[in-house]
Amino acid sequence: MPCVGGLAQNPPGANAGKLVDMRAKKSLGQNFLVHGALQRKIVEALGCSKSDTVLEIGSGRGALTRHLVGRAGRVVLVELDDRLAEALQDEWGGRPDVDVLHQDFLELDLSAVTADPSELIVVGNIPYNITAPIIFRVLERPRPRDVVLMVQREVADRLVAEPGTGEYGALTVGVRSIASVEKLLRVPRTAFRPVPGVDSAVIRITPFDPPPLSSQEEHALRVLTRATFAWRRKQLQKILRDHEALHVPRERLEDLTLETGWDLTRRPETLSPADFVRLSAFIVGNR
Repeated sequence: MPCVGGLAQNPPGANAGKLVDMRAKKSLGQNFLVHGALQRKIVEALGCSKSDTVLEIGSGRGALTRHLVGRAGRVVLVELDDRLAEALQDEWGGRPDVDVLHQDFLELDLSAVTADPSELIVVGNIPYNITAPIIFRVLERPRPRDVVLMVQREVADRLVAEPGTGEYGALTVGVRSIASVEKLLRVPRTAFRPVPGVDSAVIRITPFDPPPLSSQEEHALRVLTRATFAWRRKQLQKILRDHEALHVPRERLEDLTLETGWDLTRRPETLSPADFVRLSAFIVGNR
């Protein structure tokens, strides 16, 4: 959905100074985005309108919030930091179109936020130290309509990596078997305060609708990808036969070769996400 109207920044409220003056907590992996043009580009990428509910993970000092409030129909701010949650409440909590949730996003039930999570849009500048848990948490069922996240550049590279490359792995397959991934923006470390030791990138994750796999099939696929990439330097046939989570009988491996034409002396990083889905279905169907 295209953006509606221009992207106007909300004027600072009476308590804006309280937010701006907050220092980052290293224990929570906080790095605040201070580059105004990038803040606006991220919100523009959401394509939100007055008909949308947007959930912001880790609202921090309100860098994205001030561009979201008044643009989306409803904005839900999720912030774990006690000081920041209080300041966000002071700044925007009096508005009927803003909800401030003082809690850990990893413990949040999206069904408690909205009656239809499949229409939810999620955005966030997420801590580097819990990036993967947040990505997999936001992709638990029921999934939002669209997700735009600021992540470490190396994570973005892994998510869009092609088979056979060093960046390709379990995270790539786990996400791209259930969603499309697009890298939107490169963000230099100098756009943050305090300045982190790495560069960042903004990615869009769009879950497939309807989901191509059942919950049981997704679980089996996770088991397979974790096992194969834990032994990524070994041949596929050895992993499938000997890994304790798999134990595919030798005769079934022969059937797999006949059915797919695959050379099982190859390594797991040469399989595409679609190949992993096919392999997982074979293993589950022959147990």
